[in-house]
Amino acid sequence: MEAVRAGREGAIGLGQGDGVAKDSTETELTKIRLLRAIVETRDPSSKEEDDFMIRRFLRARDLDVEKASAMLLKYLKWRNSFVPNGSVSVSDVPNELAQDKVFMQGHDKIGRPILMVFGGRHFQNKDGLDEFKRFVVYVLDKVCASMPPGQEKFVGIAELKGWGYSNSDVRGYLSALSILQDYYPERLGKLFIVNAPYIFMKVWQIVYPFIDNKTKKKIVFVEKNKVKSTLLEEMEESQVPEIFGGSLPLVPIQDS
Repeated sequence: MEAVRAGREGAIGLGQGDGVAKDSTETELTKIRLLRAIVETRDPSSKEEDDFMIRRFLRARDLDVEKASAMLLKYLKWRNSFVPNGSVSVSDVPNELAQDKVFMQGHDKIGRPILMVFGGRHFQNKDGLDEFKRFVVYVLDKVCASMPPGQEKFVGIAELKGWGYSNSDVRGYLSALSILQDYYPERLGKLFIVNAPYIFMKVWQIVYPFIDNKTKKKIVFVEKNKVKSTLLEEMEESQVPEIFGGSLPLVPIQDS
């Protein structure tokens, strides 16, 4: 039951309470109630979702209630179908975990958990995209569940040193992007792309048009000689991964 709870928390957020009222505008509060009423009529299961989640979907659609309701209903249908047990378990993603490519540890200066991804360790699954999609959900649920009270976003670091054409999984990248944007709106705080080789930029040109404008503003390509100094603007040295000159050891996502 705890595993299911953790998975739901990853997707849902912070829990009921007055937290939303403290940093929401009157317009947001009004639209949260309106959106909730609309969605609960169409999908009664949405009554389990908290106001923080409702607000994230609203903000993702610039407070357009109609667009936000369509987005939220799509999410609820997807979640029920794709993660019927409430969470993805380690046994559901053995091949992806075996690549040892995702780590999670530490927080930035405002409490956002730090997710570390090694792009050069990712290889396309020969059996299709299903396990990779489950892995993306597993990772996002894990990082969302680790957020401290009052925090709704995470920081990602994509280390691309050694990335080559064998790592070029465009379909996988687009699937991960779709899951993040469609089902985990307003979760990404910032993404640092580090040590991107020239050949990666060819693939980036294919993926870039599919990134929504809100997400594009959160992506930062970091110059090779400014990695540590750039990260130190967002996090204390004790929270910078060791591989970038900090003092934080890497912890595999499944052990975090």
